[in-house]
Amino acid sequence: MKKLCFYDMRGKLCYNKAYMAIVICVTNQKGGVGKTTTTVNLAYYLAKDKFRTLIVDFDPQGNATSGLGIDKSELEAGMVEVMTGKVGMEGAILGTKYKNLDIVPTTPELANAEVELVNARGKFTILKNAISRVAKEYDYVIIDSPPSLSLLTVNGMIASNYLLLPVQTEFYALEGVVQLLESMKLVRKAMNPNLQLIGVLATMYDKRTSLSGQVLTEVKKYFKERTFETTIPRNVRIAEAPSHGAPVGDYDKFSKGAKAYKQLAKEVEERTGMKGGKK
Repeated sequence: MKKLCFYDMRGKLCYNKAYMAIVICVTNQKGGVGKTTTTVNLAYYLAKDKFRTLIVDFDPQGNATSGLGIDKSELEAGMVEVMTGKVGMEGAILGTKYKNLDIVPTTPELANAEVELVNARGKFTILKNAISRVAKEYDYVIIDSPPSLSLLTVNGMIASNYLLLPVQTEFYALEGVVQLLESMKLVRKAMNPNLQLIGVLATMYDKRTSLSGQVLTEVKKYFKERTFETTIPRNVRIAEAPSHGAPVGDYDKFSKGAKAYKQLAKEVEERTGMKGGKK
């Protein structure tokens, strides 16, 4: 097993440049389940744990971009230009004010680009090829995919090692999940045999209501050990943070939401074999 990182003679943390990033696609065809919130906050805490992390904002809504305080009107390049071949991924990366955390931003024009790509050659592997250009520079790449089973979502699946599935603990929580998993199986069979479900994340969990508990029980019954131990609570600080252009861990690091996402990052590190700097 190759080491992701090691300590030199002076105790400085160094990285193995031959190592390729672990790519995680955060996806659910159902909107409003905390997909973008999970992308931004998971990436933030992975970066806090000294893992070089890149967010790929692959949702035309661009909420991960604005959620990190980036003005979309001032962008010179982003995922639109990457997907249409105008720039390489390395030319669209923006640093953030957080150490170890970068982003490839996007704008609503990505939806138009998707339509243009329908008849393009190699249309399903554009994102995979783009990420491969920068994979040696990062430990994690976290993709925020659209809330639909679209060409963009399939690109995200083909480019990834893992899928992370946020599920809201409310009525119809599992609606569409079966179809998404079937799409995952098709992608594995046809183009990405190594794709795995890293886990299912219960979001907007309210332990005061019996409904949340019942839905969580059903999720665990269906997904078993693939369900994360961490649950993301319904928390006002999580909801407020994006309007301040910050992850909840920066906005209020003592909030229940921040603590939950910090714990999720630890679980992701363990499940990807990265705990302790090893793969």
